[in-house]
Amino acid sequence: MDPNLYLIRLAQFHPSFRRPELEALALIAGVKIEFVEYSEYSPFCIVRIPSISAAAKLLTRSILSKAIYHLWASAPTYSTLHEMIRTQSDYLWPRYEKSSFKFTVDIFNGSLSEADQRDIVNEFAYLPLHGRVAMKNPDEEFVVCQDHEHGAGVTTPTPNMIYFGRLVGRGGRRAIDTYSLKKRAYISTTSMDAELALLTANLSLAEPGKLFYDPFVGTGSIVIACAHYGAMAMGSDLDGRAVRGKGGKGVGWSLGEYGLAESWLDAFIGDITFSPLRGADGERDCKQAWRRGGLLDGIVCDPPYGVREGLKVLGSRDGSGKEVVWIDGKMAHLQDKYIPPKRPYSFEALLSDILVFAANMLVENGRLGLWMPTANDEEIEFAIPEHPALEVVSTCVQPFNKWSRRLLTYRRKPEGEIVYSAMGDQKSIGAMSGATANDLNNFRKRYFQSFKSAAEGNSTEGLDSIISKQL
Repeated sequence: MDPNLYLIRLAQFHPSFRRPELEALALIAGVKIEFVEYSEYSPFCIVRIPSISAAAKLLTRSILSKAIYHLWASAPTYSTLHEMIRTQSDYLWPRYEKSSFKFTVDIFNGSLSEADQRDIVNEFAYLPLHGRVAMKNPDEEFVVCQDHEHGAGVTTPTPNMIYFGRLVGRGGRRAIDTYSLKKRAYISTTSMDAELALLTANLSLAEPGKLFYDPFVGTGSIVIACAHYGAMAMGSDLDGRAVRGKGGKGVGWSLGEYGLAESWLDAFIGDITFSPLRGADGERDCKQAWRRGGLLDGIVCDPPYGVREGLKVLGSRDGSGKEVVWIDGKMAHLQDKYIPPKRPYSFEALLSDILVFAANMLVENGRLGLWMPTANDEEIEFAIPEHPALEVVSTCVQPFNKWSRRLLTYRRKPEGEIVYSAMGDQKSIGAMSGATANDLNNFRKRYFQSFKSAAEGNSTEGLDSIISKQL
């Protein structure tokens, strides 16, 4: 048996996120990982990792992994499994002879009575484990995993594969409960749930010594996740009321409640099209801007999709400036309750602006974690946005009914990898024709067309309710 093989017990949630998360965590931990066996339909994954310490380090902050085991043997039957343990893993036995221990049986897509599970454990009596049995806090934990046939409604009495190994480390799923929206005082209807926010931070490589920015920070779910992993976080939002909150409870207050106040820089009111982070020269996208070097290690965002109401950005509809308004002897735009003018904007232009901003502002190999909607209907295609300075690292899908949303993770290419001949015109495409929200947002138009019949045919809930359930 290869001594560098490990069995990872994955959570059976968000399957398209699981492998990309492990690959991202391997980069953060500096661990070389090779996938030997992996399937989105199974919670058991076999990887090759150089050492036990590296394996334990890999999984510490994983959201979609429950545990990692040093794999001693795997086989389709118990007789073969025991033979492999006796002949290929016997050199490991002396290390654990005097340790306290316990056995667990993990069954996927099958069931066994407690008596049957005890019988399985008793079959391992040949192992020279002379320490005491400790069901709580043992020195060592051994696991027997049974993987049965996969498929909806399919349950087979005989497993397809059986694994045996020793526990090396556990994942970081406890953070999901720590940051649960049910326990958070300041949230809104669009606050991202803790699990997806933490996954976004992991895939974007948030860690100590890095600076992360959310340009659509809202109530702060994603920046809280980035701060949890040690990154310095900052944000901005078009709506200052979302950032400030109510009664002194806003984004900064939420981070303070979690003991993360020192990781929170601050937030400002603005959007991608008029961001002070772009610099005083107003340069939006060119070779010189890319060569200057970026400011941010990570950009993470879940931008508005413009379904409930059309997208807007800062500025007047006609593009002209406005005269200064004075209220009680003070300029209105400098007062706390000031709401700046906004103009309609297209969703496609917003995605383009985010990529342009990321290309200019990310350091080399920095990451952009961008959520965007898509359709499950093959006839409706929403292309993945591209930029010559950004490489798509992973595409993870969260399905709903007829629509899904994707977490696109990009890597900012180093200077030597950028092909300038492919650059084309990467400036904003915001000057699109159209005056209505549907004219400026093809996704919104498709969305309402798709669900129009569902809304008309349902007498107890309206379209707004359907949209809320889908998003």
